[in-house]
Amino acid sequence: MPGQVESELLTAIARFAGPVRGVGVTLISAFGVLSVPTDALPLGLGLFGLVLLGAVADFRSPRPAFGLAIARVVALCAAHEQIGGTGQWTLNVLTTTAITLQWEWAPKITVPTTAALLVVHGTAVGWDGTTVLRVVVECVLARLAFRLLRRSSRRVDELRTRRAALERAEAVALERRRREREYLALLHDTASATFLVVAVNGREADPAEVAGYARRDLDLLTGTSGVPRDSAVDVGSSLRAVVERSPLAVEASWDTALVPASVALALVRAVREALTNVERHAGTGAARVRVRANGRGVEVWVTDAGRGFDVGAVSDHRRGIRGSVVERMAAVGGSAEVTSRPGRTTVRLEWPRG
Repeated sequence: MPGQVESELLTAIARFAGPVRGVGVTLISAFGVLSVPTDALPLGLGLFGLVLLGAVADFRSPRPAFGLAIARVVALCAAHEQIGGTGQWTLNVLTTTAITLQWEWAPKITVPTTAALLVVHGTAVGWDGTTVLRVVVECVLARLAFRLLRRSSRRVDELRTRRAALERAEAVALERRRREREYLALLHDTASATFLVVAVNGREADPAEVAGYARRDLDLLTGTSGVPRDSAVDVGSSLRAVVERSPLAVEASWDTALVPASVALALVRAVREALTNVERHAGTGAARVRVRANGRGVEVWVTDAGRGFDVGAVSDHRRGIRGSVVERMAAVGGSAEVTSRPGRTTVRLEWPRG
C-alpha cells in the first residue's frame, strides 16, 4: 500500500497530467491552425474544435480524456493531406499525448497504445525512423522520470516511518526511565525508609511505630489516584491529607493555587518526603508547611526547627533529597532547594507556569 508521500505524488500526477496535456495540445493546435492553407481552414478549425473538446475532458475526467486523446491523434493523421501536410502539428500532438499518457496509465496500456499511434502516424504521414526513435525515447524518459519520482517518494515514506518508529521507541524508553525513577523515589519514601529506621534503632525500635510506618507504606504502594493527569488541582487541598496523616504537629497555611494534577502529585510526594525526613531525622515533633501562589505558579515551603544537617555531605546514592524531592520537581518542570543549619531546615519547592 503506498505511503502518504507516494499517495500524494500519485494524486498530484493524476490531477495535473491531463490538464498539462490539454493545455499543451491546445497551444500546439492553435499554431497548427495558423499554418493550414486557406482552402482547408474549415477542416483545420474543425480539428481545433476536436482538440478543445478533448482539452475539456483532460481537465475533468481521465477515461473520456484517454479516448479523446487517441481520437485527436487519429483525426490529425487522417486529415494530414487535406490540411496541407502539416506534419509538425500532427507529430507534436502525438508526442505530447504519448508522453503524458505515461504518467497516467500503466505500461500494459501505454505500450500498445503508443505502438498503435505510431502505426497510424506512419501509415498516414509516412514512416520515418527518426520520428519513431524520438517518440520511443521520449516515452521511455517520461516513464523513467515517473518511476524515479515514485521511488523517491516511497523512500521518503520509508524514512518517515522509520523516524516515527524511532521516536516512538525513544518516547517509550523515556517513559520507562521516568517510571523507574518514580518507582525508586516512591520506594525510598516508603519501604526503604522504614527499613532504615529498623536498621538504625535495632531492638530499640518501637514495634507499634514500625507497624504504623509499614501500614502507611503499604497504603501508598498499593493506592491509586483517580485524578486525571491534565486536570487542574488545588495544591492546598491535595496537601491537606498529607498534613493530617503526618504524626508531626504541622502548622499549615496555604493560598488557593491551581496546578496540573501531575504537578500536584509531585508536590504532594515531595512534601510527604520532607515531613518524613523531619519525623525520622530532625529530632523534633513539629514542622510548618506554607503554600503561596506567586502569579507564575506556586511555591511551597516545609520548615522545621530540628537539629539540621549538612546538605553538601549527603551522598548522591541517598535518594531522599535527590530522587524524592529534587528530581521529582525537575520532572514536572519545577525546582527544589534544601537549606539547613542547626535549628532551621527549609525545603523550598517551586513550580513556575510554562
